[in-house]
Amino acid sequence: MDAKVERALNELSATEIAAKIAAGEITCEAVTHACVARIAERDGVVKAFVNFDADYALAQARALDRGPSRGPLHGVPIGVKDIIDTFDMPTEMGSPIYRGHRPPADAACVALLRRAGAVILGKTATCELAGMASAETTNPHNPAHTPGGSSSGSAAAVADAMLPAALGTQTGGSVLRPASFCGIFGFKPTYNAFNKAGIKPAAESIDTIGWLTRSIDDIELLSDVLRMQAPLPPRKLTAPPRIGLCRTEVWETAHPETKAAVESAAAKLGRVGAMVRDVELPKAFTGLHALARGTINHFERAACMAFEWDHHREALSPQMRRYIESGQKTSRDEYVAAWRRVEECRALLASLFDGLDVLLTPCVPGEAPHGLGLTGDPGMQAMWTALHTPAMTLPTYRGPHDLPVGIQLVAQRYDDDRLFACARWIWDEIGAPVMLHGRL
Repeated sequence: MDAKVERALNELSATEIAAKIAAGEITCEAVTHACVARIAERDGVVKAFVNFDADYALAQARALDRGPSRGPLHGVPIGVKDIIDTFDMPTEMGSPIYRGHRPPADAACVALLRRAGAVILGKTATCELAGMASAETTNPHNPAHTPGGSSSGSAAAVADAMLPAALGTQTGGSVLRPASFCGIFGFKPTYNAFNKAGIKPAAESIDTIGWLTRSIDDIELLSDVLRMQAPLPPRKLTAPPRIGLCRTEVWETAHPETKAAVESAAAKLGRVGAMVRDVELPKAFTGLHALARGTINHFERAACMAFEWDHHREALSPQMRRYIESGQKTSRDEYVAAWRRVEECRALLASLFDGLDVLLTPCVPGEAPHGLGLTGDPGMQAMWTALHTPAMTLPTYRGPHDLPVGIQLVAQRYDDDRLFACARWIWDEIGAPVMLHGRL
C-alpha cells in the first residue's frame, strides 16, 4: 500500500473502516498506522492527546489482525476522554491530583468497545475534572481559538482526522459545544442510555456519555454497541420530518452567525418538504438553563468532589474551587426546588413535542471564542441535558471567521432512533457547511 493511500485511511469514518477491514481490503494495522502518523504530524499543535503510545496502539491492531473478527468495531481506532477509566492507560482527569492514576479496570463503555473489536488509541484531553478549566488543546481550524470543552481533546482529535470517533461526556454542553466549535457531529443520548460505571462523576443526575464523530452512520453504529444491541441499518424516515423551530429564551444572546445558521436551516428545510413551525417554550422553562448549570450542577459537584476538596484543595483550579464553594452554599431546599422545576418541565415535554419529531434550536452562541482560557458558554445545551433529552449537533455552517457553527436537534426522551433518522434527512438536505458571515 503506497503512502498516499495509507494516509487517507485516517480520514475514513468508523463505519467505512469496519466495512473495509471485514472485506479484507485493509488491515487493522494499516488504519492505526495512518492515525498514528496523523497524530505525529499534528498533535504538537492541536494537543488533543494526553496519554498516547504509538507502539501500544499498533500492538493492539496487530493482535486484532492475527485473530478472528471480534465484532462490529473490529480494528476501529477510538479515543477516550481522560475522565473515563482504562485499565491499560492512565486516567488523569486533567488534574494534578490524579497524575499517574492507574485504574484496575476499564469503564463499562470502554470494555464494551474493546469487546466489539475497537482499538483504544489513546486518552484525549479534558478540562480539569470535566469542568471549565481549559486543557491545552487548540481548535484544529485555528489554533488561536478554543476547541470547546470539557471534551476538548475528543472533539479536536476527530475534527483533525487523528481518529474517526471519540468518547466524550456532557453535564452542561461538553459534547455538543466542542463538536460545534470543531465542525463535527456531536451526540448526547437520552440520559443513562450508555452505562456510566468507571467514569469520574461531575453531577451524576445529569452526566451523560456521548459521541464525537464525522458521520451520523458512526453515531448509530457506536451507539448500538454501547446499547448492547446488534448494529441496525441506518435509521431513515419514510416522510419528511416535522420540525419545531425553538429559539429558547437565550436567543438574544446568540451571535448573528448562530441566528443565521438556525433560521436559514429552518427556511431551507421548509422549502424541501419538511413541516417547520415555531415553538414557544412554556413559562416553566424560563431560567431552566441557569438552574441546571448553577444550582444542580454545583450542588452535586460539591458532593462528588468532597475528597478532593478536603485533601487536595490547593491543587484545584480557581474555577473548580468557585463551583464547589457555590455548591456548598446551596441549600438542600434550593436543590430540591430546582429539580422540581426540571421535573415540571419534563412533564410538559409530551405536549411540547406533540405533532413534532424534533426541535431545531441554537447550539452555541457563535463561532469558537478566540483564546484558550475559556471554553465557551454551555447555556444553549444545559437545559436539554438536564431534561435528559437526546440531542445532536450537525456541522452545517461556518461563520464570519471561517470557523464552524453547528445547529442543535433535540428529540423526546427515548426517541434517539427518531433523532438519528431526522438528523440524516436534515443533513442530506442541508449538506456541507457554507459561509454565512452572520447573514441569511
